Amino acid sequence: MRAESAVISLKSPKPYQAIFMGGLIVGVLDISSAFILSALRGGTPVRVLQGIASGLIGADAFNEGLLAATLGLALHFLVAVVATTVFYLLSRKLTFMIDQPLVSGPLFGIAVCLFMYIVVLPLTFHRSYFTSFSTVITPVLVHIFCVGLPMALVIRHYSK
Repeated sequence: MRAESAVISLKSPKPYQAIFMGGLIVGVLDISSAFILSALRGGTPVRVLQGIASGLIGADAFNEGLLAATLGLALHFLVAVVATTVFYLLSRKLTFMIDQPLVSGPLFGIAVCLFMYIVVLPLTFHRSYFTSFSTVITPVLVHIFCVGLPMALVIRHYSK
């Protein structure tokens, strides 16, 4: 590879780079917040990850140890990458998402939170997760600061 082509490839990041880095950063921040919030209630990271896996394989996930926890971690990062992909694709059509990441990121984070808590979790676990204001505010804040905002900033970075 010539030096000239290396410079060109550095100046034009590919979409998969933006999506991978966004998904990775968002996935790490979001799961870290889940671990911390769970620990404050006496939970463990393995139990959090088994809970994620239980959305796919049911209550048996809590009896499957690290295997289910690994599946839960993979599912979590899959969701992070899918959400980042959606943001990336939308930002190609709605350029304000790139131009205004401090606005679009938090709004997208709220949209992801609502989608997860109003559509995905009730379909997966057959129950509502929003029962009071206190159960709403923490996930919304996590999705603003650990999902939407970092996602928008990463996508903006790779869109220059």
